[in-house]
Amino acid sequence: LIALVAAMLFGSLLGEGNGLLISYGKMPPFIATLGSMQILRSVTQYFMKTQSPSLPDGYKEIARFSIGGQQLMPILYWAVAAAVMYFVSKHTTFGRYVYAIGSNERTTRLSGVNVRKVKRRVYALTGLLVAIAAIIQTSRIGSMDYASAGSGFEMDAIAAVIVGGTSMSGGRGSVIGTVFGTLIVAVMNNLLNL
Repeated sequence: LIALVAAMLFGSLLGEGNGLLISYGKMPPFIATLGSMQILRSVTQYFMKTQSPSLPDGYKEIARFSIGGQQLMPILYWAVAAAVMYFVSKHTTFGRYVYAIGSNERTTRLSGVNVRKVKRRVYALTGLLVAIAAIIQTSRIGSMDYASAGSGFEMDAIAAVIVGGTSMSGGRGSVIGTVFGTLIVAVMNNLLNL
């Protein structure tokens, strides 16, 4: 439990760091996030090269717990996360601010919204969600592949969001669209593998 909480806090902290680079350092989001990903991956490989960690059985049950003989927990976690994010985006002030900033950042700032604070929170939330996804993934596969964990997932994520109808120029998109985009990309990847 301590390790799970620490991982989620650390993920949120790293996301907050990206938010600071983008909102205060004026770095382009694409450069800041991909650059920090490469740096963190290199640091992880350096410190883990002499380690061979193993996962306890209880940890593996996070994703492998069976319901009716099927291991559906990762899908249930994904559905819950999507429902929570849908509620946040449609029914909270924070969600409205995010859409407003994506649509027209200057106008939103002139309306009195603290744009930098909202951006930092968006990236902190993203870091938290990535940490949760990493916990589920390591639990599902039963090991920690620190050398190439999540490699290529960033392009799948971008593709799913765009296929789901989110505009790259901002201001348009939805969680429901992203859910369908994710399903389309996952089905296509599975079909290509088969």
